[in-house]
Amino acid sequence: MSSLFEYTLRLGDDSLILGHRLSEWCGHGPILEEDIAMTNIALDLVGQATTLLNYAGVVEGKGRDGDALAFLRFDREYKNALLVEQPNGDFAVTMVRQFLFDAYRKPLFEKMQYSKDEMLASIAEKSLKETRYHLKHSSEWLIRLGDGTEESNRRAQEAVNTLWRYTSELFIMDELETELSAAGIAPNLSEIEAEWKSTVDAVFKEATLTIPQNNWKQSGGRKGMHSEHLGYILAELQYMQRAYPNMQW
Repeated sequence: MSSLFEYTLRLGDDSLILGHRLSEWCGHGPILEEDIAMTNIALDLVGQATTLLNYAGVVEGKGRDGDALAFLRFDREYKNALLVEQPNGDFAVTMVRQFLFDAYRKPLFEKMQYSKDEMLASIAEKSLKETRYHLKHSSEWLIRLGDGTEESNRRAQEAVNTLWRYTSELFIMDELETELSAAGIAPNLSEIEAEWKSTVDAVFKEATLTIPQNNWKQSGGRKGMHSEHLGYILAELQYMQRAYPNMQW
């Protein structure tokens, strides 16, 4: 497996799995406007996933396209971070998960625009416009929830306490990340982490939320080791292609 192929899978799988998670809110949003907003963000993420996974198929060179990579892999073959596969929970959990991811994805795409891989640079440039809106949306909701009522603050803080352990995985510089960063293809995650922390600190301060002081960390998604939640996601996501192989509309 080439480094570029696996790296593109990581990006595509993050978008695919989080997009699917957000799509589960369709028809269940707290207000009609937010129902539509979350559905549109889910569509943005699935669109990113389609482009990234199609490119991954080209890099792999084995005849698999984005659909094959999305629907016909087993759970251990997915490279998404554990954060994006966590259950929606209540609205506060969904918004905290979205904010923590958006705050990471925005600087990642900002720097990836200058990748020496022209296709990744092009995808990043297009996706950045969407991601800036995603971050604005999730930041505003986090502030509204954290600095709202006693109940909304409690729920938002509980969501932070639960999801914080998954954030460190976003910034692990393993051999693949180190290799592609040195080649000018992928951004250096230590630089992304510094910007992420700055954004998180600013929004948490306004939202009157606190960063957990424990050192609990969970990772493994980048290596294909996932929580039980991914299996349930894939059972739903892949059903039609598994039940009716090679079906075309």
